[in-house]
Amino acid sequence: MELSHINKEGKANMVDVANKPDQSRTARAQGFIRLQKETLALIAENGMKKGDVLTIAEIAGIQGGKKTNELIPLCHPLMITKLDVKTKVVSDGVRVESFAKCIGKTGIEMEALTAVNIALLTIYDMCKAVDKQMTMDGIELLEKKKEDI
Repeated sequence: MELSHINKEGKANMVDVANKPDQSRTARAQGFIRLQKETLALIAENGMKKGDVLTIAEIAGIQGGKKTNELIPLCHPLMITKLDVKTKVVSDGVRVESFAKCIGKTGIEMEALTAVNIALLTIYDMCKAVDKQMTMDGIELLEKKKEDI
């Protein structure tokens, strides 16, 4: 099997996508952070000292997704046309979902996954003073599509 990010000498290599056609590309990802009931109550009451946990996490996720190429080696900078992060409180934590879209020559799944991870890490950071049992899991790519334009 030939790996696209490895050159003939076995060294890391950024793939040249110059000759690929521009396509409409989308990706959706999700993740989950398990929280104690007391922590969820504080989030619902907007009682965290650091502020509105869910709104800040959503904004942080968007910002993180936009910086994906700065964080992950060999990741191409993309012209992102849409990046959305939504949080939802459930009985045992917070579910985070992202949607990312671009017109380009390479996929946008890393941006969708990065957005979810940064949103989850932001929730963790904002809640760490009151919840020592938080865990994050279920981080996954739900879907990626590309369509000719």
